[in-house]
Amino acid sequence: MSEIEGVTVGRSTRWFQLPVCVLSLLLLNACATQRVPALEAIDRKVDLERFMGDWYVVGFIPITFPFFSEEGAHNGVESYRLTDEGVIETTYTFRDGGFDGPEKRFTPKGWVHDRETNAEWRMQFLWPFEAAYLIVYLDPEYHQTIIGVPDRSHVWIMSRDPEMSEAEYQRMLSYAASLGYDAAKVKRVPQRWPAD
Repeated sequence: MSEIEGVTVGRSTRWFQLPVCVLSLLLLNACATQRVPALEAIDRKVDLERFMGDWYVVGFIPITFPFFSEEGAHNGVESYRLTDEGVIETTYTFRDGGFDGPEKRFTPKGWVHDRETNAEWRMQFLWPFEAAYLIVYLDPEYHQTIIGVPDRSHVWIMSRDPEMSEAEYQRMLSYAASLGYDAAKVKRVPQRWPAD
């Protein structure tokens, strides 16, 4: 028996060893892991009126909460309308599980959080909870955008046009990856609409 094994305080202290080892490993891992800074919105002014309207969701890391899941979305469209009171009325519609699947519709309310740039919003799906909504990419023509959240758990690649070439989609995906997103988690959202 070693000297350590022979030491007791009322009862054997061996049962402490496993939890202490596990805790030590967790702490060492936490110290060794570099903390990634939170994602930030673009630092230029967004013209809110110009940003309003319909955006086709062409790629995302989906939200999958029990009361709100966009997993399996087809024909996803996010629509914004700015009210006179400054509320961003949002309507998100998609077909669940296929192009012929049932339509799902969510109507969260949004508002601008950073009034200097208009690029950081707050969204509220369920009162009193709100979530940060960051415009992290917006092309000068307001034709393509990427929306993210600070911890990078979700992202939405959106376009004014439902059709996006694979090359263009890969370019947008690479940009999201440059912001710290895991591109392997981003799923392409199928879009198929009748010709006008």
